[in-house]
Amino acid sequence: MKKILVCKESDPRETRTPLIPDDVKRLIGMGFEIKAVSGTGVKSGFSDEAYEKAGAKIVANEQDAFADSEIVLRIMKPESAKGLKKDTLHLSYLDPFNEKELLNDFAKAGVQAVSLEMIPRTTLAQKMDVQSSQTSLAGYVAVLNAAAKLPKILPMMVTPSGTIQPARVFIIGVGVAGLQAIATAKRLGARVDAFDTRPVVEEQVKSLGANFVKIDLGEMGQTDQGYAKELTPEQVAKQQEAQAKVCERSNIVITTAKVFGRKAPLLIKKDVLDRMQPGSIVVDMAVSTGGNVEGSKLFENVVTDNGVTIMSGDLLERQVPYDASKMLSGNFTAFLTHFYNKESKELDVKLEDEIMKGCLLTRGGAIVHERFK
Repeated sequence: MKKILVCKESDPRETRTPLIPDDVKRLIGMGFEIKAVSGTGVKSGFSDEAYEKAGAKIVANEQDAFADSEIVLRIMKPESAKGLKKDTLHLSYLDPFNEKELLNDFAKAGVQAVSLEMIPRTTLAQKMDVQSSQTSLAGYVAVLNAAAKLPKILPMMVTPSGTIQPARVFIIGVGVAGLQAIATAKRLGARVDAFDTRPVVEEQVKSLGANFVKIDLGEMGQTDQGYAKELTPEQVAKQQEAQAKVCERSNIVITTAKVFGRKAPLLIKKDVLDRMQPGSIVVDMAVSTGGNVEGSKLFENVVTDNGVTIMSGDLLERQVPYDASKMLSGNFTAFLTHFYNKESKELDVKLEDEIMKGCLLTRGGAIVHERFK
């Protein structure tokens, strides 16, 4: 396998590309042959000419190129496996917990489907981890969006007219997105509080200059993938009340609590929003999986009766497509390089490899991943 097709995303809201020209040049130098659908990088700042200069062949559309492609790269999940030939290695986000029909479609087509979300979060696979690379950027953008909407500046400022106190920012969920949000808010001069159900992250929060909010929820921990474990209803209620007190005094609240493969926990209810200051901003970064904030809407901003703005925080990395594409492209390139056979100058699907075993969902006409069989 060495013939790669770089697809152009069909969703008009998608701004990223799976592979940038620099990595095209690198992969071609290794022995891969690459085609790119015309316009794949335009929204990210990469022209067709740049891809051609890097050595890629530009094609008009993906359907006509499927027949002569062995590896297909795209970002978002496709509607179906239509047009893909048998044994094609297809890499993209697949949302496997919610897309059983799509997985069956890939299996019936005999496609080898890799789910980017399922790449193990191990040291060896760190360079391939799209979740970390993209949510890090999203955490940064979440703070900028909130700051642009807030009717107050973030830093403390001493002026002839008096001293302006710094804005207070509260980050709920200290994963990759939360850590970047903390760092960004601190750089902009805000006073930052943060909370996570995993006590182990307290040291990271403090190292960024933020205050870690301690809420005793009893025994807690994290999954083998590094995500926070799901809370019991009693723990959720206790967390909600303790967080409400911090929300009341905060100008910006950013929630990042996604539970992989399950509905996001509801952390901020209407009664908490009602207690917040008019003009406050809440960014719900889990809105696409059910939402952490009551009343949040995907790709829409909502203003409550008391003047609190709830901002959609889903796929914010699309707002910085140049760097988001560069990071995604690095993830794809690391994956392809890892499975590249230098002797045959082709990519090998090594089923015994722990990384491939963790993210390959369909092969040989069947769903092969243990969690989705």
